[in-house]
Amino acid sequence: MDKKEHFRHELKYEINYENYLILRQRLRYVMKPDVHTGSDGCYRIYSIYFDNMNDKALREKINGVLGREKFRIRYYNNDFSYIMLEKKRKDNYLCRKYAAALTEAECRDILSQNTKWMLRHKEPLIRELYVKMQYQRLRPRIMVSYFREPYIFKAGNVRITFDSDIRTSLYQFPCLGMGAHSILAADTPQTIILEVKYDDFLPEIISTLLQMNGIYRQAFSKYGISRRFG
Repeated sequence: MDKKEHFRHELKYEINYENYLILRQRLRYVMKPDVHTGSDGCYRIYSIYFDNMNDKALREKINGVLGREKFRIRYYNNDFSYIMLEKKRKDNYLCRKYAAALTEAECRDILSQNTKWMLRHKEPLIRELYVKMQYQRLRPRIMVSYFREPYIFKAGNVRITFDSDIRTSLYQFPCLGMGAHSILAADTPQTIILEVKYDDFLPEIISTLLQMNGIYRQAFSKYGISRRFG
C-alpha cells in the first residue's frame, strides 16, 4: 500500500507547561528528535487552510462528522523552497494524508485564485483541489502557524509532537509569510498541544510514559480555534 494512503491513529491532548516538561524528559530517554529540526529541536509550521463561504470544513469539525477532509498548504520556517499541498482525510481517530509538492509560483497562483493551470497538472491532488474550488467553492481562508517539537520511535512508526505558540492571521487574507498581523489563537501563551501518531499499534513503553494524571484525550483542532475570531 502506498504510504500516503496508509491510515494512522492520531490522538490529541491539551497539556500545561509543567506536564510538557515532565513528558519531554521522559520521552527523550527512548525517542529521537526529528532530524529536520533546528538547534533548538523545533521548527515553525505554516498552514493555509481552505474552506468555503458556508464554512464546510469548520462545521464538519464542530458537528463531529466522522468522515471529513481538509485541504491546506503547508511550509516550514518561512522557507518557500519546500511547499506542500495536503489533504487530510479523517475517520474518527484514524487519519490519512495525501500530499503533492507545489512551487512557490504555483502556490502564489492558488492564493490569488489564478487556477486554470491546476486542471492540467500532473498531480491528482492538485487537480482535485481545482475541481473542489469550483463546485464546493473552496478558498484559502486562514493562516495558522505554531512551533513544533517532534520526536520519533521506530516501532509502530510513532511520532509525538508538542505544538505551542499557535497563531492565526485572523481577518488578513492568507498569503505566503505571516507578518505582524498574527495573533495568539490559543487560550493562553502556555497552551501546548500533545499529538501522538502511530500506525497499527502504540508500543507499551510509549503508552506507559504518556500516562499522567490530568491528561485526557480530546478533539482539538488548530483550524477550529483559529476560526473562533471569525
